[in-house]
Amino acid sequence: MPCKLDAKVDKKINSNEKKQKRIMLLGANRYQLPVIQAAHELGYYVITCDYLPDNYAHKFSDEYCNVSIIDKEAVLEAAKRLKIDGILSFACDPGVVTAAYVAEQLGLPSVGSYEAVSILQNKGRFRRFLAENGFNVPMAKEYTDAEEALKDVEIFHWPVIVKPTDSAGSKGVTRVDDPEKLYEAIMYALEHSFNKEFIIEEFLDKVGCSSDTDSFSVNGKLKFVSFNAQHFDKNAVNPFVPAAFSWPSTMKPEHEKELTVELQRLIELLELKSSIYNIETRESTDGKAYIMECTPRGGGNRLAEMLRYATGVDLIKAAVLAAVGEPITEVSQKEYNGYWAELVLHSNKQGIFKELRVSQEIRENIVEKNLWIEQGDLVDEFEAANNSIGTLVLKFNSENETMQILNNIEKYVEIRLM
Repeated sequence: MPCKLDAKVDKKINSNEKKQKRIMLLGANRYQLPVIQAAHELGYYVITCDYLPDNYAHKFSDEYCNVSIIDKEAVLEAAKRLKIDGILSFACDPGVVTAAYVAEQLGLPSVGSYEAVSILQNKGRFRRFLAENGFNVPMAKEYTDAEEALKDVEIFHWPVIVKPTDSAGSKGVTRVDDPEKLYEAIMYALEHSFNKEFIIEEFLDKVGCSSDTDSFSVNGKLKFVSFNAQHFDKNAVNPFVPAAFSWPSTMKPEHEKELTVELQRLIELLELKSSIYNIETRESTDGKAYIMECTPRGGGNRLAEMLRYATGVDLIKAAVLAAVGEPITEVSQKEYNGYWAELVLHSNKQGIFKELRVSQEIRENIVEKNLWIEQGDLVDEFEAANNSIGTLVLKFNSENETMQILNNIEKYVEIRLM
C-alpha cells in the first residue's frame, strides 16, 4: 500500500535532512502531540501512520503514511520504504504489537521480542503467563466461542469481568453478577475485539483506588515506577472508564514495594529492555496486590504528561529516545512534588455542547485546562476513553483536599449541553 504524503512534505529531501533520525508513530490522536513535540525537539523527522487522514496529530508531523496500524505487514513495507530508524506506538494500544513486529523484522530498537510484547498485549495470554510464573492473578480463561464460555459458568466465582483480550480504553468491558447476563456481555466484548477473542475473569474487589499510571525501564532495569489513584464516574454508561486520576496513590507502602519487585521480575522474565509502560495494579480485599495490566506504551489520558508535572521526569522524551536506540540518562525515581490530579472531561449523555462550567472554589487549583470541542459540537456519552472531550490538570495542598474534590466533582465541574 503506497504512502500518501501531505503536501507540506511532498518535496525533495536535502542531504542534511537525510541524516535526521526518522521515527514512525503509529496512530495520530491528540495524545501523540507531546511525542511529536519531543521528537522535533530532539531533531528527528516524524512520520505519523494510520488509515485516517483527518486524524488530529497528522498536521503536526513531517509526513503522513496512510496504512492501517493493525496491518503489520503493510506497516512493515511502509517502514522499509521510508527507511525509518525507530517505531513507536504511544498511547495507541492497537499499534503496540505491530511496532514490535516491525522493529524485530528490521532490527530496530524495541522493548523486547515480538513474542514478549504479544504476551503483554493479549489479556488472556498475559493472565496465563502470570499464573505460570507465580504472580498473584485472578482466575481467568480466554475464549473465541460464546457457547464454550457459557458451559463454564460453574468454574468461576461470581461476579466476573468480561472483556476483549485485545482492546484498551475500557472498550467492551462488563461486570456480570448474574450468569444469565453472561451472553450479552460476551457479545459486547466481541464487538470491540479485533481478533474476536474475549476473556472471563473473576472480579477482584479493590481496597481504596486502583492504580493506572506509567513507569519506565532502561536496559531491563525499572528506573522509574509510579502508582496513582484511579477514579470512576458511577453515573457513566460504562462505569469502568477512568474519569480522573490522582497522585500519590491510596495503596499501602508495602504493597507498592511488593509490586515494584514483581514488575522488575516480570521485565526480567520477558527479557524486556528500554521502554515506557502503562501499568494497572490494585490492592484486593483478599489482602493481595495484583498486576492487572502491563503494556509497553505510554498510557492514554496524558498520564506521562501528568508525571512530568508531578515529578519533573520526562518519560515522553525517554520513550522517543528508546525508540531510536539513543542512550537514556535522565530517567530516575523522583518523589511527587505535591498532590496532583487530572480530570477527564466527559458527558454522561449525548447532546450538543454548550459550555464547561468550573466552580470558583477550584479555579486556583487549575494548572492547565484543555477543551477539545467548541460550542455546537456533538458530544457522545462516556462509554470509552475516546469519548473524553478534554482534561483539567489540578494541584492540591493535601490528600484530603484531593479526595474531597474528586469524590464530589459534580459540584465543581459541569458539562452543559444545549
